[in-house]
Amino acid sequence: MKLSEPIAGIERGPAIVGSRVELQLLTTLRCNLKCSYCSLGVGEVLGSRRKVSYSLEALDAFIAKHLSEHEIYVTFYGGEPTLNLGFITAVMERYPAFRFQLQTNGTLLARLPDQVLAKLSNILVSIDGGERVTDGYRGRGIYRRVVKNIDAVRDRVGGTLTARVTWSDEDTTFEELDELTECFDYVYFQFVAQDGAYSQQAVAKKREVLSRLIDKFFSGKMLYPVIPIMGTVRNKVLPSRAQELYAGLTQCRVSTHILNVMPDGRIYPCPDMMYMPEMLQGDVVGNWLKRSPLQPHPNMPCDSCSAFSFCRRNCMKNLYLAYVKGADGYRRNVVEPICDLVRFLGEEVDRHDPHTWFASAPLPVRNTVTNCEAYEYVEIMP
Repeated sequence: MKLSEPIAGIERGPAIVGSRVELQLLTTLRCNLKCSYCSLGVGEVLGSRRKVSYSLEALDAFIAKHLSEHEIYVTFYGGEPTLNLGFITAVMERYPAFRFQLQTNGTLLARLPDQVLAKLSNILVSIDGGERVTDGYRGRGIYRRVVKNIDAVRDRVGGTLTARVTWSDEDTTFEELDELTECFDYVYFQFVAQDGAYSQQAVAKKREVLSRLIDKFFSGKMLYPVIPIMGTVRNKVLPSRAQELYAGLTQCRVSTHILNVMPDGRIYPCPDMMYMPEMLQGDVVGNWLKRSPLQPHPNMPCDSCSAFSFCRRNCMKNLYLAYVKGADGYRRNVVEPICDLVRFLGEEVDRHDPHTWFASAPLPVRNTVTNCEAYEYVEIMP
């Protein structure tokens, strides 16, 4: 099989797998920051469209035709989605029974009106760790501005606040990530998909921080709200939970039930791949939808990996670029080191005997580890 050969039968099967669908609506491709690692900078996507050009009547028709039998939750995404507050408000008013999430850089959060904040089940706030590393990637003063805004809105948010950490810097410390658990309800981290970030020294430092985070997770009776550790424990203790919302495919949802709708109405499974024509999955304006092109492929080595039972393929974008498109440098320098870190995460969790820990944990902790709603809004695996 050639690396570029499409997966046999990829067009077959339902466009949405399961009973839920996440509509990730990109309100704009503009942003008020210039983060150095921004994935939308690839393919000149960032900044290419300022406003939504499809009508809400077109969205009505698309939902009626393709999603009427599904539970729908909406994530407002960008660019910086709060730069188009009018669209956010209009969607919330038009679909009052939907659940809503916002993914934001947090710099404009305090400007949101109470009626918007109250309807948000979760807010994902992009932050890179502590002040040094966040300001280094995002600009001077951004860390303090975001933390100030979090304090200002906390009592007005209807749901949870989750730190969305892109773990980029090799010198990110345990203390920086640990401090975020005091500011947010949950902390989610994802290893940056960036060449040059995984030297032998950088990987060793990340392992050391992971070990300390996991040690703290198992050290007490209170929940330590770090999503990748929570999700790994859940998937090991309750393995069916690793599969039930994702049909056993990938917990990043791109193979099953997430639709990223660009401001012009075009739909892609992954927000980091909207520059790739072969990833086009549908169109709100044209009112068509097909199965996600991002499906497991024979070239992907996941089935034989020791982490597969709890990881469930992690990032399909990484796997597609590395093993289907054959980007060998990206595979060696990014994908394989990240996979090694995920395996290490699982091994460190096993070292603490998660089944025994879970059996003796207080009921509220067990319930949150099992059923945390934030699992539906993030990838779980780092």
